Amino acid sequence: MGETNARSNSHKHWRFGTNSQQNIQLRSRSSSNSTSSSPESPPKSLMENLMGLLRVRIKRGVNLAVRDVRSSDPYVVIKMGKQKLKTRVIKRDVNPEWNEDLTLSVVDPHASVSLTIYDHDTFSKDDKMGDAEFEILPFIEALKMNVTGLPNGTVVKRIQQSRDNYLADESRITYINGKLVQDMILRLRNVECGELEIQLNWIDLPGSKGL
Repeated sequence: MGETNARSNSHKHWRFGTNSQQNIQLRSRSSSNSTSSSPESPPKSLMENLMGLLRVRIKRGVNLAVRDVRSSDPYVVIKMGKQKLKTRVIKRDVNPEWNEDLTLSVVDPHASVSLTIYDHDTFSKDDKMGDAEFEILPFIEALKMNVTGLPNGTVVKRIQQSRDNYLADESRITYINGKLVQDMILRLRNVECGELEIQLNWIDLPGSKGL
């Protein structure tokens, strides 16, 4: 029994992204003479086109549309290429706070990410509560600047609201705790009201093509 448990505990797996079509696994093996472990590189075929991982934090919705009698049960679906991820449902709240991270694999810096909010219904089709979209290129370009050692809170880049984007206000790429993050407030379209606040973070993967 002890040998069986030792063998079963000698492997740990981490999965990045929850899309069934794009899963990347990193495996670490514990050494018998060391308490630390280091991840092995995934197969080259999975990594040769991968730039890294984009972590989209779905922070909150503001003044979302009412789709039930007096409120809604909203959740967010994000898509990039064939990847599709969603948040949990928050019951009876048109100002929901998810603070939930959804992680996408990035192979194309010119890709866009679409977001759609739905109202969850038990006995009928879920109703749409608006949608938005954003380009990841401005964030990728800022990351390629490879800035280091800036004072915490330094704004590295600003993206202005325009007719060509879904921004409700200026978006800022900021140096925080040694890394860059981009905050956005997206104005929902195809709906009577509502905004969605998100934040972008970047994760480098050892063995990937990188930026």
